[in-house]
Amino acid sequence: MSQTSPRLNLPLLQPAQAQKHVTHNEALRQLDLVVQLSVRSTDSGTPPVVPAQGEVHALGANPTGDWAGHAGELAAWLDNAWHFVTPDIGWRAWDEAAGDLKFWTGTAWAPLPVSTQNLDGVGVATNSDSTNRLSVRSPATLLSHEGGGHQLKINKASAGDTASLLFQSNWTGHAEMGLSGSTEFSIKVSPDGGNWTEAMTFDPVAGTVSGAAVQADASDTTSGRLMRADYGYGPGNLLGTVAENAGVPTGAVIERGSNANGDYVRFADGTQICTATLAPVACTTAEGALFKSGPITWDFPADFSTPPNLNGTGGVATRFTGFDTPSSSQSTFIVFSVISDAAALAPSVTAIGRWF
Repeated sequence: MSQTSPRLNLPLLQPAQAQKHVTHNEALRQLDLVVQLSVRSTDSGTPPVVPAQGEVHALGANPTGDWAGHAGELAAWLDNAWHFVTPDIGWRAWDEAAGDLKFWTGTAWAPLPVSTQNLDGVGVATNSDSTNRLSVRSPATLLSHEGGGHQLKINKASAGDTASLLFQSNWTGHAEMGLSGSTEFSIKVSPDGGNWTEAMTFDPVAGTVSGAAVQADASDTTSGRLMRADYGYGPGNLLGTVAENAGVPTGAVIERGSNANGDYVRFADGTQICTATLAPVACTTAEGALFKSGPITWDFPADFSTPPNLNGTGGVATRFTGFDTPSSSQSTFIVFSVISDAAALAPSVTAIGRWF
């Protein structure tokens, strides 16, 4: 019959053994040492000067003094002497100094291995639940890089589902951003968590933006809304081709051009000004005290929507008269001069009207 137990090496009572209480008490002593094992520290190296009864240390690789030669063993102060026990692989002990549960690997005391895969939930300073399987209660949450960049990924099953960030106040939602029911990125706001307004929505193909925070059309002047490039004006579209749709400007603010018939300026509000300096004309036909030219036709450099107002001058001591009723594309007139001049007068003409 073996004299010790196979697992804890406890001394066994033998047949016809004298003073069996000694063997029994030694077994109890070892059980008292290893059951519900708690050690003052792990990797201990130097015995305390005044140890307490029952005090246990898990010795490190190089213990000294009374512990010398007992590396990796448990040292217990019992009845004014150190008693040593060799732990077996898998023994667990509470490390009082570290405040942690550890186990013996055969060479060192290590923290218990914890599986972090397929957990039902994780709560950090709070409780998780079946919906919020990761819950964190903290002044801040840090997600940092590991030598490079860092991405936070929020994935959804299909386009009709939601992948978003929800911002709450006292558990009531007031702002949300992400993919809400589509693949368009949107930003929503709410005063009460029940009524939501799509402030901005970004088209995933064109990258353009729409929503309550953006101009709805060219005539939208709602206070606080963002100006769209195709409705508003800036350095990029101040000068260019003016345009309109049903009387609402849709192009640039100012358009300027010229051709053989003169120069023109168009404004977004519909105003158009045409100017030209025509070829010199002969004022040789007597008309009372004046001399007049023959009929002169001016084709406007840009058409008007309705006949414009006309004005002109031919130089010093020259006046215009005899303007016909102009059309939207041209006008005919006669120049009068106080002197007879065969070819010295070059009329300057101006037409002001609307291009739409």
